[in-house]
Amino acid sequence: MAKKFYYGGQAVIEGVMMRGQKGIAVAVRRPNGEIALSSEPLSGISTSRIREIPLVRGIVVLVETMVLGIRTLFYSASVSVDEEIEISPWLLWGSVAVGFILALGLFLGLPLLATHYADPYVSPALSNLIDGVIRLVIFIIYLWSISLIPDIRRVFAYHGAEHKTINAYEAGEPLEVEKVRKYSTAHSRCGTNFILIVMVIAIIAFVFLGRPPIWLRYVERILLLPVIAAVSYEVIKFGAAHIKNVVVHIFLIPGLALQAMTTRQPDDRQIEVAISALQRVLALDAEPLPKLAEETTSVTGVADGTGSVHL
Repeated sequence: MAKKFYYGGQAVIEGVMMRGQKGIAVAVRRPNGEIALSSEPLSGISTSRIREIPLVRGIVVLVETMVLGIRTLFYSASVSVDEEIEISPWLLWGSVAVGFILALGLFLGLPLLATHYADPYVSPALSNLIDGVIRLVIFIIYLWSISLIPDIRRVFAYHGAEHKTINAYEAGEPLEVEKVRKYSTAHSRCGTNFILIVMVIAIIAFVFLGRPPIWLRYVERILLLPVIAAVSYEVIKFGAAHIKNVVVHIFLIPGLALQAMTTRQPDDRQIEVAISALQRVLALDAEPLPKLAEETTSVTGVADGTGSVHL
C-alpha cells in the first residue's frame, strides 16, 4: 500500500504555490485579471529516500521550503506587478538578507538582551525560560502587527485560499470554487503551527543550556535551530497522521487558533488561484511531465461565482 502523500503550499504575492510529489506549481493573478501558472519538477534530493529518514528529513524539508519559498516569492513579485515594471534581483535578494538579519535580531537577540538584565536575580534555568517566553510574546505581537498591513492581509487571504483548497481536496471534494469556499482557513500542517511548535520545543531545550556569556548563548541558539526544526517536523508529521486522535487534536489547538492571525477569508478569485496551483501539481503527479513553461490562463465565471479554472 502506497504511503499517503500530504499536499501543501504557501501563499505568495497575489498567488499560491503548491508542492506535489514530483513538482511544484505557482499560480499568480496578473493585474489584468488573468492567472499566470508556472510549474517545474522537483530536484533529486526533494524526491530521494533521504526524505524518509526521521529527523534528517526535517532539515531537508526546512531547507527546501526556504529555497522554494524565496524563488516562488520572487516569481510572484515579478508577475503580480505591471509588466512594464522590472524588479531588480538585487533588490529582492537584499530584502531577503535584511529580513533574515532582522529576524535573528528580533527573535533571538532582543529576548536575550531583555533577559540579560534579569540574570542577576534569577537562576540560569529561569533565565532561559524567560528568554523563551519573551520570544513567543514577540512572535505573537509581530504576527498581529503585520496582519494590520493591507498588502500583508491580501497575502494572508491567499494563505486562507491555500488552506481551503487543501482541506477540500483532502475531504474528497471536487476542486470547484463553490465546493472549496465552505472549508476552513485553518490547517494542521500550516507553517504557523510549525513555527509555534519550534518555539515551544526551543523553550524546553534552551532551559538546559545554562548561562554562558550572552554571545555564546546567541550562537548556541542558532546552532540548535536545525535540530529543533527537525524534531518539530516529526511532531507536525505525527500530528498530520493522527489528527483524528482527541489528544493530538487538543495539542494542535493553539497552532490552529494562531492561524486566525495568518489567514483571512479569501474571495472567489483568490480561491481560483489556489485551485489552479493544486490542479497543476496533481497533473504533474499523474504522469511524468517535462518542465513546463509559464502559461497564462484566462479565467471566466468569476462574476457568477460558479466558475472554476480548468487547465
